[in-house]
Amino acid sequence: MHVKVNIPNLKNKLQTCNQIYFVGIGGIGMSALAKHYLNLGFGVAGYDKTLSKITQSLTARGAQITDVDNIDSIPNGFLNLDRTLVVYTPAISNDNTILNHLKNLGFELFKRADILGEISKNSFCFAVAGTHGKTTTSTMLGHILKDNGIEATSFLGGISENYNSNLIEGNTNISVVEADEFDKSFLKLKPNIACITSTDADHLDIYGNKRELENSFNDFANLVTDSLFVKKGLNIKGKTFALNADADFSANNIRIEKGSYLFDVVTPCASYKNIALSMPGEHNVLNALAALTMANTYGVSLQNIAKSLKSFRGIKRRFSFKIKTDNLVVIDDYAHHPTEINAVYKTLKRLYPNEEILAVFQPHLFSRTRDFLADFAASLSQFDNLLLLDIYPAREKPILGITSATLLEKIRLIKTKEKANYRCVTKGEIIQELNVSKAKIVLFIGAGDIGTLVEDVVETLKNKIQ
Repeated sequence: MHVKVNIPNLKNKLQTCNQIYFVGIGGIGMSALAKHYLNLGFGVAGYDKTLSKITQSLTARGAQITDVDNIDSIPNGFLNLDRTLVVYTPAISNDNTILNHLKNLGFELFKRADILGEISKNSFCFAVAGTHGKTTTSTMLGHILKDNGIEATSFLGGISENYNSNLIEGNTNISVVEADEFDKSFLKLKPNIACITSTDADHLDIYGNKRELENSFNDFANLVTDSLFVKKGLNIKGKTFALNADADFSANNIRIEKGSYLFDVVTPCASYKNIALSMPGEHNVLNALAALTMANTYGVSLQNIAKSLKSFRGIKRRFSFKIKTDNLVVIDDYAHHPTEINAVYKTLKRLYPNEEILAVFQPHLFSRTRDFLADFAASLSQFDNLLLLDIYPAREKPILGITSATLLEKIRLIKTKEKANYRCVTKGEIIQELNVSKAKIVLFIGAGDIGTLVEDVVETLKNKIQ
């Protein structure tokens, strides 16, 4: 649904309304906003097609939530035009009954990005941009600030293990937000301090080509008022950060000791040795470095940042160990882009160089699968064994000729000798496949509803292990 937004009206509305109706309230970004406004004393209600642990937690806080797309499911008090603000996610379908009803009643409809934009304008805003690493970096940054007594409110795209939430609660004076390039949402923000971790091609259904995506990141960079940090090598002006390279902020001497990644940091003003990070992977060292640059620029000492990173426990579905025994390791990760899959594979091989790996992958979006078909095939063909689930459509309709079977054939062209180890399966067949597999390392990857499948599979496997 495309609605022209009058931002001055939004500013006025936020000052005069006392309740918000969220269409798509169960989404990871929408639910963080809902929690925030519940904390501020707003009445909150909403719709989502799927009730979940997230919606349950909101209900426990006082939100009224339905999974019935019917106008009768809207609480009567939320049909007041003066008192109610309506927020929706672009992932909601154009034929959603509730959203169309509210529009016909005369409600102005605002996107989640519009609300985050207003929050950023009314606070000192840290923004994390990039096609990869946004959630991990922003969660690390939010934790560093909170751990050092800086009461920022952090809106996260994942569930922080430290806070068991996608919202780190603080005051309204300081905010941490993910600057999402999808739908050019990040151009609504007004960041004070920001970083850009990557500009790999993605969301080509929105941008058309990589150059337009990069242009949009440059437009975002121009919105930053104080300090911008960019990964070295990106064609964007700003202070640089990098691994094992000459940059304004650099992480060097990266190594693994007793299951933790250790690294040294050099900044324009100081250096610090032996920073420990329990979240595996060099890509996460880069994320930690990005968070460090912003926190250190704001005034947090390297010593205190190191202390906070040591206590950082990670994010659910970001290289999350679900089972870790001598005979079986099950890991769950949100990776849904070839670059992310490569990073996860590299981390696994460094941790378990001699072990056989079975990957279970759920492709996310027909357009992304089409646009990066060859890259997906190359990244997935690295695994010893691969089970492909159907493509998760999210907001999209099927594209003719683009299926998981299409991807499988592309993979088989790369690894013709191992056809038996690569196949398409249904969710119901996963347990049986794991029972006959000899792989010690099992990796679940994808950004759809595979996370729910993982929980069910892990519960079954744990019962068998016991």
